[in-house]
Amino acid sequence: MSHSVPSLSDKSLLKSQAYVNGEWIDAESGKTFEVTDPATGKVIGTMPEMDRADTEAAIAAAAAALPSFRKTTGRERAKMLRKWYQLMVDNADDLAKLITWENGKPLADAKGEVTYAANFFEWFSEEAPRVYGSTIPASVAGNRVYTIKEPVGVCGLITPWNFPAAMITRKIGPALAAGCTVVAKSPGETPFTAAALAELAHRAGIPKGVVNFVTALSNTPEVGETLTSSKTVKKISFTGSTGVGKLLMKQSADTLKKLSFELGGNAPFIVFDDADLDVAVTGAIASKFRSSGQTCVCANRLFIQSGIYDEFAEAFVKKVKDFKVGGGFGEGVTHGPVIHDRAVSKVQAHVDDAVKQGGKVLVGGQKLPDIGSNFFQPTVIRDMTSDMQLAQEETFGPVAGLFKFDTEADVVKLANEADVGLAGYFFSRDIQRCYRVAEALEVGMVGVNTGLISDPAAPFGGIKESGFGREGSMLGIEEYMTTKMVTLGGMGQALQGSS
Repeated sequence: MSHSVPSLSDKSLLKSQAYVNGEWIDAESGKTFEVTDPATGKVIGTMPEMDRADTEAAIAAAAAALPSFRKTTGRERAKMLRKWYQLMVDNADDLAKLITWENGKPLADAKGEVTYAANFFEWFSEEAPRVYGSTIPASVAGNRVYTIKEPVGVCGLITPWNFPAAMITRKIGPALAAGCTVVAKSPGETPFTAAALAELAHRAGIPKGVVNFVTALSNTPEVGETLTSSKTVKKISFTGSTGVGKLLMKQSADTLKKLSFELGGNAPFIVFDDADLDVAVTGAIASKFRSSGQTCVCANRLFIQSGIYDEFAEAFVKKVKDFKVGGGFGEGVTHGPVIHDRAVSKVQAHVDDAVKQGGKVLVGGQKLPDIGSNFFQPTVIRDMTSDMQLAQEETFGPVAGLFKFDTEADVVKLANEADVGLAGYFFSRDIQRCYRVAEALEVGMVGVNTGLISDPAAPFGGIKESGFGREGSMLGIEEYMTTKMVTLGGMGQALQGSS
């Protein structure tokens, strides 16, 4: 299959325009930006380079659609989301091809992402009719107090490139279920998947202006600032780096927006001596190397207890040597490229720093220029120390550093030294330790004896500088709603006609 044009069953899913107010449009300026295939480095298409004026038009469209959409019933919104979900399922193969084409992940991984992404629409279609207020016993005898849940309003959604479909559906699903309208900023690196989702929204009968997608690459900061400074936009949801999250939070301060941020991580992955070695190795492979290490919940620091360290390292390296690196459409390929040259440079810098300070590369450690400029060998380094760059920064690439530890208290202290706290993992067969360590780790999510924790039914989010708010689960819709309290006075009279 050619990398230049994906062979789609439905070619109308491939769009090169933005979707605003139910229409496919170009940037008002006429400017476009180029999208490159990370596997080949070649330009694969263009998208509108939208700016402040374009973003304001999308916000206006969302605002105009809000009064009628917020009055729809939860059941009506559920049917829309369910139809959008079904269209994603029906077009899953094409969506997966688009993801692989612009993101680079292997086709099998892309297919898994489409299923995961669609499931957020299914989940929130089921949540939409089940938004409940409450009745509260009042302290004043004649008062009656109750609450109702209302949509927060127009939402600005900013998503990253590493999950081109799932990061979008995880935000739009609960927003629409709550009765909000949205302006979504498509990832500049992966806008074609977002555009295909917009086309399916159109087919699903989502009313015009309810879902709007703006596209930009170099103008991304301008688009973001337009969303955060707008008085019309009442909510910002962002997935990305901690640094950008802090900037967006500052920008949102003037209008005191409701915020939910899922930011960077530096996930500890702990293997205790009493762990099932095979289960731990399998979990580490899944957690560390999924999407070539480019997920926010990837294991970044692998802490292995001294009694099992050498045995784990040997078994882990053996698995990594079985990987097949290449373009995502290649037969049998297990791992694709990283997203761009800056990502390659960061991975190389972390490897070089570790080696300089005494780390020993057990497998990998080099770029793969014969395959393409954005490819890096899946790498395992032993004898890591806490002052190495990899210990202090999220690598976001296919490098696993193995740290040795002796005691439970030691490793929890090391794990919690990070300023961020998104996900953490550990492996043990001691049930008391499982509770003890899970409660001690300073993270928003813990995987115990598993390296995969993402599930639409589970609340996803972090603490510390990994952000706040939760996505997915019964909690996800709450991020897009406000609670209104109503007090009725003078309600304590006797029945009419009573003596």
